[in-house]
Parts: sequence; C-alpha cells; structure tokens
Amino acid sequence: MEGIEHRTIRVNGINMHVAEKGQGPVILFLHGFPELWYCWRHQMHALASLGYRAVAPDLRGFGDTDAPAEASSYTCLHVVGDLIALLDAVATDQEKVFVVGHDWGAVIAWHLCLFRPDRVKALVNMSVAFTPRNPQYKPIQALKAVYGGDYYMCRFQEEGDIEDELANLGCARVMKEFLTNRNPGPLLLPKGKGFGNASPDAPITLPSWLSEDDIHYYASNFEKKGFTGALNYFRNLDRNWELTAPWTGAQILVPVKFIVGDQDLVYNSMGAKDYIHKGGFKKYVPLLEEVVVMEGVAHFINEERPEEINQHIYDFFNKFD
Repeated sequence: MEGIEHRTIRVNGINMHVAEKGQGPVILFLHGFPELWYCWRHQMHALASLGYRAVAPDLRGFGDTDAPAEASSYTCLHVVGDLIALLDAVATDQEKVFVVGHDWGAVIAWHLCLFRPDRVKALVNMSVAFTPRNPQYKPIQALKAVYGGDYYMCRFQEEGDIEDELANLGCARVMKEFLTNRNPGPLLLPKGKGFGNASPDAPITLPSWLSEDDIHYYASNFEKKGFTGALNYFRNLDRNWELTAPWTGAQILVPVKFIVGDQDLVYNSMGAKDYIHKGGFKKYVPLLEEVVVMEGVAHFINEERPEEINQHIYDFFNKFD
C-alpha cells in the first residue's frame, strides 16, 4: 500500500506489527475479527492526507504480531496493556491520542477508555456499542441462553474443533463468508456444517468494495498461524467479565461518536437498538455526541463505505484539534 510504512515494536512482552502513515496528531486504529491493520487502509490514506498520523497495529494474535500460546493471554487487560506500550513508543510527544475502533477493536477501544481515559482525546467507534457489565450473568451463559449453542461466539469456545472446521473450509473461503455476510440475524455455525450454506462450495460473489486481492491479503496472513489467536478474544469473554468487576457501573468519560450500519448483525441483535436509541447508551457514555446509523450498510462498515467513514472521522476529530 503506497506510502504506508511498516515496523515491529516491542510492547508488553510481545512483538507488535504496526502500519503507519502521515504526520500530526496520532489516530490509533483498532481492527476487529477476522481482520488486520489492512481493514483501515482507506482511512489511513485519507486521514494522513488531512494532517494526521494514522497508526494501525495488528492486535496480538493477528497478522504479523506475536500470538501467545495460552488463551488466557488475550484478556482485555493484556490487549490494553499492549496499546499503552504502543502509544508510549509512537506518541511520545502526545499526552492523548484519537482512537477509532470497529468490532473487537471497538470493544478494546471501550476498555482503553474505561481503564485509561487519560490517554484518549476522543473516540469514533463502529458497530459495537459500550455494554455495561452485568454482575448477574457471565457472557457465554447469557449468549447461549438467548441464541443457543450454535451461535458463533459459543462455537468459538470449542478450542481445536472450530479451528479444524475453519481450516477445512480454507482461509480464503472463511474470509469471504465473514466479509460478505449481510444477514442481520444471529450468525450460527452448526457443527460440521460450516456457515450453514446449502452448498458450501458454491462460489461467493464479492461486492464492489472487496477484491480478490483483499481476500488474498487476509487469507495469506491467517494461513501463517491460523485463527486461534483471533478466536482467543472470544474465549476470554467470561474471563474479562471476571477481571472487570471493579468497573461495574463505571462510565466511559471520553467524547464519542458512534457509527453503525442498519444491516449490521450487532445492531440487529436482541435489545441493541432500544439500548442505543432510548437512553441506555447515553447513560453509560455521557459524552456520546452523535449516533450515526448508515442505511443499507452491513457489519464491515469502514470497508464498505470508506469515503463516508473517512469524513465522519475527520469531522469529529477536527473539533478537538
């Protein structure tokens, strides 16, 4: 990718691959599952041209960043620890930085703001709203009760089994299945049936915003070390719940803009729309300045509508410069 520089930085006991472009106030871009720094390529070019320094790491377990063997090494505390060390290395002259997150990157961004609001100037988060910790229910227990054992987050708890199923499909097929999914209903992965398609070998037509080269980039990276590191984020949902008990009831005290597509499966999950639009979200994120719902857009919003997302990010962060 033209003008994007790559380097490896030692952070929090691991080697982290980081992509960077531009000079100016730092914007830290946090990718989700099953993605890489690469999902921010459009935003990096655009925001760098507007006077920002775009910094997009591969999170631990992804891409060219180290993938610790133990699943317990992927808690929110580990990952936020990585990011604080990264900021200490790349933003030595900036007390606070801008942050952009999507999917799991959004979850990590919420945790970053929860644990270290002193390091974040403002946040643009996409797809996943901040959800307060419910002290009554562990997440996996609650998800299984609502969606059943075939729900993808429940299936991802099966160490080894789900990796074997994904490997049998092949990394390119897995990437196409995830990135082209536009079903706003719960994502179910019935055991031994892949993504539940009638014909698992049927060709998948890519949308205009996603090329075979893009798929190849993602797939070739996941082929190096498999999906285990990425899946370990889901395997720490209950452990994160335990570790964040001290923050029960805590608010996100950072200025926030939230963007989601109306076809996003997260936005269409049980209770999400009421929580976002009827006061629950604002209660826990009191500095929430704007909620943008983009029509006709599914989950991978920053890749599907890059120009609009670029403008949303710039318009919000420009107020704080």
